[in-house]
Amino acid sequence: MRAPGVRAVKPRNAATLILVRRDRTKPQVLMGRRHGGHDFMPNLWVFPGGRIDRSDFRAPYATDLAPEVAGKFEAHIPLARGRALGLAAIRETFEEAGLLLAKPAPARPAVGPWREFLAQGAAPDLAALRIVARAVTPPELAKRFDTWFLMAEAEHLVSLERQPDCGELEEIAWVDFDEAAALPLPSVTRTVIAEAVRRLEEPDRPQPFMRFRAKGARLSHL
Repeated sequence: MRAPGVRAVKPRNAATLILVRRDRTKPQVLMGRRHGGHDFMPNLWVFPGGRIDRSDFRAPYATDLAPEVAGKFEAHIPLARGRALGLAAIRETFEEAGLLLAKPAPARPAVGPWREFLAQGAAPDLAALRIVARAVTPPELAKRFDTWFLMAEAEHLVSLERQPDCGELEEIAWVDFDEAAALPLPSVTRTVIAEAVRRLEEPDRPQPFMRFRAKGARLSHL
């Protein structure tokens, strides 16, 4: 928590990816449990994702953002940052869950966070992304994030077979939305799960923009 009289820290730009598969009786979503040793949301189940890295602004991609997604980003933030958010979500999903939301592409050398991804012979599929919601964590927290929740169909993955896990997620599981709602979740994740369910039925519904404050949340739409 932030000490009294201390100025609120600026939220970091972040993105998370809700992967949905429909090859079972009920749609399922990919979730992972954070390590108990983390000081931010320990032991809670979340979607893979994380904050933007500088390399996300210059990483190559196989397809660009869909026009409606690019337009939504551009209405609120610079388009270059919106594209970097999409790339960050895709990169973090590979790092944390071993899954590639990508198209086959020639393997290419790289340094930094994208090195292992691009070595797989794949390039990110930004066109598969859709926007579900945006949330900014409360100003009293020592760690703050301005997070965009993105969604993609699992059919756009190179494979459902995961590479060995790494990163912050201890367990990885495909669960249906009722099972997901029963897990220990951050409150914002629980809200976004409910929104994702509605969006599967109504893809054109407006995306919520949640700004959390000490005295409650302020809700508007993107």
